[in-house]
Amino acid sequence: MRTLTRRGALGLGVAGAAAAGLAGCGALKSSDGPDPSGGSADRKPAGSKPGSKPESKPSAKPIGDGSTSYTGKQPKQPAKPEPLEPGQKPPQFVVFSWDGAGEVGNGLFPRFLDLAAEHGAHMTFFLSGLYLLPESKKRLYEPPNNQRGASDIGYLTDDHIKDTLKNVRRAWLEGHEIGTHFNGHFCAGSGSVANWTPQQWRSEIDQAKSFVKEWRTNSGWTDLPSLPFDYDKELVGGRTPCLLGQDNLLPTARELGWRYDASSPGGRQVWPTKKNGLWNLPLQQIPFPGHSFEVLSMDYNILANQSINSTNAPAHNYPGWREQATNAYISGFKRAYESNRAPFFIGNHFEQWNGGIYMDAVEKALKHIAREKEKGEDVRLVSFRQFVDWLDVQPPEVLDKLRTLDVGQAPAGGWKKL
Repeated sequence: MRTLTRRGALGLGVAGAAAAGLAGCGALKSSDGPDPSGGSADRKPAGSKPGSKPESKPSAKPIGDGSTSYTGKQPKQPAKPEPLEPGQKPPQFVVFSWDGAGEVGNGLFPRFLDLAAEHGAHMTFFLSGLYLLPESKKRLYEPPNNQRGASDIGYLTDDHIKDTLKNVRRAWLEGHEIGTHFNGHFCAGSGSVANWTPQQWRSEIDQAKSFVKEWRTNSGWTDLPSLPFDYDKELVGGRTPCLLGQDNLLPTARELGWRYDASSPGGRQVWPTKKNGLWNLPLQQIPFPGHSFEVLSMDYNILANQSINSTNAPAHNYPGWREQATNAYISGFKRAYESNRAPFFIGNHFEQWNGGIYMDAVEKALKHIAREKEKGEDVRLVSFRQFVDWLDVQPPEVLDKLRTLDVGQAPAGGWKKL
């Protein structure tokens, strides 16, 4: 039975894990084999006609060694956000995000790109910089308070780095955001990110960016297309490993001009505020069917409250757990949608934990939410960057009124009287 060896906090047990707001990211090296239903990065976008010509590629101006390039404004972005009028019902925003964002041959990255294209959804991919660094060059990485080249997540094979590049490129061209999950994912001991200083966070960020901006030099691959964005401008937010270290990260993130952070160790379904000048966008406590306590809105946390410390529990549990995870996400969405319209944030990993049931659950939840949008309701499946674009044009007094609504609380007398 495979266990989550990097999660000592799992010893808290089921209820303890929920109460502590436990969060984490599994090592991609523990993924199962290819998913036969996982989709393909070679699929044409949803709605394309047989025999149709592929979209023309944007002209590229190489940056640095040509690992990245400037191709103009990002395609497939929503319309310019508009401020709410006093008393106007806000949209229901939903953000699906992915920690690590490496493609390791299980087809999950293209599977969810296909799903997003089918439903007009945008997402945020928090890319781990090490997933673009060949293991043969691991000594280029100097993690704070850890040995050179060390990492608590596995380095990818060369083929999987190439697959990751392909899918990151596709993701950006289809309108998704590329954020960061930093590098070595250190969650325990003296080298944990929880102990890093602002200066050490700056080193980690600079290295994460360099691995994205210099993958061509580090790999020697000259026959692959560049990533079609300027990462210095694209990168405006991230999520730390295990949701640790935010307090010392924020001063550095602010200096770098970041606009938000998604690393707070657990939040509630209410309208967000800023922390140290950045929008604070935490994962949220949501209803957990069959339990009196709530669970953080991330696949790993649901797993921790189902199979405790195993990613490969007995399969007879899977149908019930899959349904429970699906209903947790849908319950979280409904609670916000039918009351205070607080944005709903869901975190995920491209992992086949417990037979892939959490990937099935998030797919079912996305389809459920998309159906509301497709009925004509003002439901918006966006990236974090797109959401803060909207927040930044709202009148402060309107946001202040939205923040008076607690979890599950609709405005008394309706939105016009708020």
